[in-house]
Amino acid sequence: MPQLSPGAPADFWSVIALLLHVTAAIAAATLAIWLRPRSARLGTAGTATVAALLATALWSLAEALELRDTMITTVLQVARDLGWLTVIYRLFADDGRHDSVAPIRPVLLALVFVELMVLGIDLVIGQFSAEIELVTVARSLGVMLHLLVTVGALVLVHNLYGGAAREARLSLRWSAAALAVLWVFELNLYTVAYLAQGWPREMAALRGAATIGLVSLLAIGATHGREALRLRPSRAVTFQTFSLLLIGVYLVAMVLIAQWLSYVGGDFARLIELCFLTVASAVALLALPSRRMRSWLKVVITKHLFQHRYDYRQEWLRFTRTIGTTGSEAAPLGERVIKALADVTGSPAGLLLVSDDNAEPSLAARWNWMEVESPAALSPDFATFLERENFIAELDDMRQARGARAERPRPPAWLLDDPRAWALVPLIHYDRLVAVVVLARPLFQRKLDWEDFDLLRVIGQQLASYLAENASQEALAEAGRFDDFNRRIAFVMHDIKNLASQFSLLARNAELHAEKKAFRDDMLVTLRSSSEKLNALIARLSRYGTGVDRIEEIAVDEVAQAVVARFAGNPQVRLAECQRLRASASRHSLEQVLTHLVQNALDASPPGSPVFLSLVAQDGQARIEVVDSGVGMSPEFVRNRLFKPFVSTKSGGFGIGAFEARELVRAMRGRLDVDSREGIGSRFIVRLPLKTSGADMVRTEVA
Repeated sequence: MPQLSPGAPADFWSVIALLLHVTAAIAAATLAIWLRPRSARLGTAGTATVAALLATALWSLAEALELRDTMITTVLQVARDLGWLTVIYRLFADDGRHDSVAPIRPVLLALVFVELMVLGIDLVIGQFSAEIELVTVARSLGVMLHLLVTVGALVLVHNLYGGAAREARLSLRWSAAALAVLWVFELNLYTVAYLAQGWPREMAALRGAATIGLVSLLAIGATHGREALRLRPSRAVTFQTFSLLLIGVYLVAMVLIAQWLSYVGGDFARLIELCFLTVASAVALLALPSRRMRSWLKVVITKHLFQHRYDYRQEWLRFTRTIGTTGSEAAPLGERVIKALADVTGSPAGLLLVSDDNAEPSLAARWNWMEVESPAALSPDFATFLERENFIAELDDMRQARGARAERPRPPAWLLDDPRAWALVPLIHYDRLVAVVVLARPLFQRKLDWEDFDLLRVIGQQLASYLAENASQEALAEAGRFDDFNRRIAFVMHDIKNLASQFSLLARNAELHAEKKAFRDDMLVTLRSSSEKLNALIARLSRYGTGVDRIEEIAVDEVAQAVVARFAGNPQVRLAECQRLRASASRHSLEQVLTHLVQNALDASPPGSPVFLSLVAQDGQARIEVVDSGVGMSPEFVRNRLFKPFVSTKSGGFGIGAFEARELVRAMRGRLDVDSREGIGSRFIVRLPLKTSGADMVRTEVA
């Protein structure tokens, strides 16, 4: 292999030609050998295809050995061309058109004659190589004859595929594409050779690539499942390809015009050429990347190259990405709804009008449309019309009073007066108008058709469901706030009821013992305690929903002793065991929980039955138990009803004491467990995270 260097371009193209032709020869020979026992897959053209592939392999090998100017290469090329012409004829015979299409045989015979003339011209060149002028004329004539062969072959290929029935095209498309690749390249090669009056060495070096393309397409056509194999370039690839093609055509046109100006410009040719290139480059930089140009190109490509305007898979993926964006930087739902619809039509802006309680859609969100300020809502008649008809309104038609519905309600004046407003898309959810999206006029405007309407309606229904779900969530949140308020009132009523019971008992006892000093002293203590409870109730009511009091390190044993002291007049309440422990909790909340548990235990126990309160350390936690020997509870009641708010077994009870106790313990990062047996009693266990544990243990029994 020759060494390549910047100063030897001929050597470089020789290497390229060698590599491509050797690869093409191997590919053609391999496919011919593989296809020989499977020739029936190509119908009556199978045997001819195998022969043509072998001739092509031998010709490629001769080209690789740089034998182009020898008779053997000419003979092999003529054999190759005649082989592929035979393949074309056999493909016509596959569906009987070689009999019905009369001009086929004469055309083929004419092309065979031309090929033989090419062979004869090469013989003349070999005999009169010393006559330079004669050789030059003969070679030009040979190039022209090759052009005739390639043009005739392309005409036959076009008629082969274009005139075939729709069903026959499925089996013909790969063979026709392969032959088109071969003959199109040959047409361009010999056209350049004729115009340049010389052999284009660089382009000729790529003939092997055309042969590789021919073999590849034939291999696809000969494999199983070829009917299901279709090339479906995505719209993005098609758009980018055509964009590059457009840029290439523009650049080629610039070069050609610049060359023409250099010939006709006279003394100022160079200046005119430079000025033109400068202006043309500036125009290209401004126009080609512009949004308007991209919009126009998309419309043209979609209109002429695709059966459907939209790539529905891509549209759905884009829609889900837009509407499903989350995170702190995500746009509000209203803006995402507008953008999801605007992306479909290419609109640069939009408005969202959401139906209010009076079924009048009013402005709720905007996207890139800040000029509109507090517009009037859509009238109920127009909103009802959009809801009933699911009608996508093109405002230009309404402005000119034309359309299929002559007597339909009209949108508000601000929409008709704003030239930027282009279309209205209703968002319908279960036959109810949820919102209306106003789309701004796209950069490249066009009339909406049935495909636009179908896609916009489907996306509108999906967006309406998102908006309806969001409204439901907001309604649930509002209901939750009302529920929170009701719970506050219920807790207040519960605590006020307990205080009222204490006051009632105090009033009855005052009638009997008011003259006793000891009773009066005890009454003052009770009133002071009730006042403290009322103040604590007010404080708790104001902070409800934000957690318990400030959690800090407290002496749990002191809280337990304070709770027992509250029931000092009741001999049933006893402090069984109390270790000196410190835990992270709220003193007031813990005292409230234990007081409620002890009171419930007393209510559930018969007179004289003890209620024990104990405090011990266990597994890094402070374990507080309230144990009674009362009626007990069933497992079903404990599991399903005990901690359910507003469910009570007491006459006149609110059913929130146990629920509130559990929530307070949870707020202190603790846990409240229950162990109960019907007819035996209950054990309520409060566990709180232990801060420190004391070594001392005090056993105290309250008589």
